[in-house]
Formats: sequence, C-alpha cells, structure tokens
Amino acid sequence: MRGISSSPLFFAFMEVLNLSLLSIGLAADAFSVSITSGLLIQRIKLNKVVTIALAFGLFQTLMFTLGGLMGFTVRPWIAGVEHWIVFVLLSVIGGKMIYESLKEADAEAEEKFNPTELYTLLGLAIATSIDSLAAGIGLITLDYSLLFTAMIIGAVTFTLSACGVVLGSFVGRHVDLKAEIAGGVILIAIGLRTLWEHFVPSIG
Repeated sequence: MRGISSSPLFFAFMEVLNLSLLSIGLAADAFSVSITSGLLIQRIKLNKVVTIALAFGLFQTLMFTLGGLMGFTVRPWIAGVEHWIVFVLLSVIGGKMIYESLKEADAEAEEKFNPTELYTLLGLAIATSIDSLAAGIGLITLDYSLLFTAMIIGAVTFTLSACGVVLGSFVGRHVDLKAEIAGGVILIAIGLRTLWEHFVPSIG
C-alpha cells in the first residue's frame, strides 16, 4: 500500500482529483447561473451554449490566474469585499430580470431578457468568478502549477456551464413558469447565499 501511495502515477492521479474537486466547487455558481440562462433562452442554439460556457470558463481561468499572480498582497482586501461584489452584481442583474418581466410590455414587440447580451454576460461572468480570484490568491500556499490549475478550472467550468444551459433550456420548455422571474429570483438567492456563507460562521 505504501508503494502505491508513493508512486508518481498515484500522486499525479490524486493531484488531478483534488484539482477537479476544487474546480467543481468553484464552478458551482457558474453552473447555477447557466441553468438560469437556459431557462431564459429556452429554444437553445449551439452558439449560445458555447458563448455562455466560454465566457464563464474564460473568466474563471483569468480570475484564478490573476489571483495567483497577485499572491498575498491583495488577499485582505479581496477577503473583505468579494461576497459583496457577488451579491451586488447578481442582485442587480436578477432585479433587472424581475423588473423587465413585471413591467408593462409593449404590445408590438416584447423583448425577453437576453443573458447573452454583452454587459449582462460580462456581469454574470465576473460575479461567478470572484471565488476563483480568491482561490488563486490562496494557491501560493499549495504546491500546484498555476497555469495547469487554471486550465483545469476553466475546462471544468466550461463543461458544467454548457450542461447547465442545456438543462435550463430543457426545463424551461417543459415546465410552465415565468422564466425571467424565476431566473431573477435564482440569481438573487445565489447572491444572498454568498452573504450567508460569509457572515454566518463569524456569528457562530
């Protein structure tokens, strides 16, 4: 048993497993938001799936890399505001979705909320990748390659986000619900959960 645990192959396997679990954890919010995007799009096309998944995967990679390059210098600042950044971004976008769904629509042309719109997609990508920035800062305490880890995180996020968009689209087509309202509530709930996870441990 000791021989197996000390072999290079076993070590490499465990490293990839650990990084995959880290990637899944960091991609959880992106997956949830991707489901929301699928709910809004419903009639999904490959280019929209790739656009959303690529944006989330790319920002996870970039933010993690940026965090790793920053090191300890900005850690106290990020730790103090990251939860607020996520909460504000998701709440603003979610609130906008709910507002646009409830307001009086023009009878001639009613435009649905578009999650692939540049500024909306940018806001969602940033909000779902803030955790990666903080995780990248913490990477310097671990013996992992920054570039390799960032690529794994980006690939896992891309894959989960694509699956999330397709899943959300499927649900949206088969379940009778007001997609914009449901999506907005989900985004705000994710933002509130981020605040909860930050403050509740300090209360206890």
